[in-house]
Amino acid sequence: MGKQWTAEEVLGTVRAFQPACVIIAAAELDVFSALHGRAMSARELAAEIKADARATTVLLDALAAMELLIKRDRRYEVPPTVADVLAEGGSRCGLAGVRHLGNCLRRWAQLGNVVKTGRPAEREPSVRGQAGDTEAFIRAMHEFSGPVGEGLVKALGPLSFKHLLDVGGGSGTWTIAFLRLVPQADATIFDLPDVIPMAARRMEEAGLAGRVRLVGGDFGKDGLPGGADLAWLSAIVHQNSRQENRALFAKVFSALAAGGRILIRDVVMDETRTRPTMGALFAVNMLVGTPGGGTFTLNELRDDLQAAGFADVKLLRRGEAMDSVVGAIKPIGP
Repeated sequence: MGKQWTAEEVLGTVRAFQPACVIIAAAELDVFSALHGRAMSARELAAEIKADARATTVLLDALAAMELLIKRDRRYEVPPTVADVLAEGGSRCGLAGVRHLGNCLRRWAQLGNVVKTGRPAEREPSVRGQAGDTEAFIRAMHEFSGPVGEGLVKALGPLSFKHLLDVGGGSGTWTIAFLRLVPQADATIFDLPDVIPMAARRMEEAGLAGRVRLVGGDFGKDGLPGGADLAWLSAIVHQNSRQENRALFAKVFSALAAGGRILIRDVVMDETRTRPTMGALFAVNMLVGTPGGGTFTLNELRDDLQAAGFADVKLLRRGEAMDSVVGAIKPIGP
């Protein structure tokens, strides 16, 4: 028998959007960065972030009630542990991740209409604008993956490759993890032209600029750079329909040297499509955000890889989130 829900539990789950919206609004307005290291009144902060004074007061009081701010004598400040996570420059900064989830929330709020029409939700930019939202997405991917990247790559066992092709590699989080573990290798990051400057900055910061080639393009429209013996697709396949994935796998197959490998990091669903739970919910995220994306089973990924010419498809790592890895090989012979 499944979980026995009470009305109170259902309403409590639904009300969870309220504190989420408060935190997201504060992150989008950069409240925590503005208050980091100095106490301010609501009116002073409103002037700094160019917001309405009454509305800013309500927001700050809610944050104080949630113990994300401290309020003393009508002035507000950020506790150090909160600033560490939600202010720019914090050592465990998750600010971009919160902003990205705010964009997701705006789409999730349209789920009923999406289910009725079968079309993804209308895109509504945050107060930071489209360029700010794109930056938040790329930074969020680094915030989510950076702490786990090297450990996950190590868990795949000893790796031997000369040149990595990081498809849709963002700012290069996974490229960094691979190149630090295989110091004799180099890499190509392929992503949209607007993303490439972010990757260039991160490669410089990581001291890897001399080992990484940056190529701008759209893997949905353009061919992929050749010369790699290992291709890495991290959190890419869920954005696509199966037909789109077959086309992408064919491009990777063409770009890889004979005997090269493709590694796919993503959610891998069981055959019921209800486990892992995170994967079933993430399929909803793709439903509201893309025309045909979703989460896929191992058999679906195997069929689509084999259709592109790959062989020896294996589940190399099974996780409960976006940490499963599927591998396949481009055969040496015909």
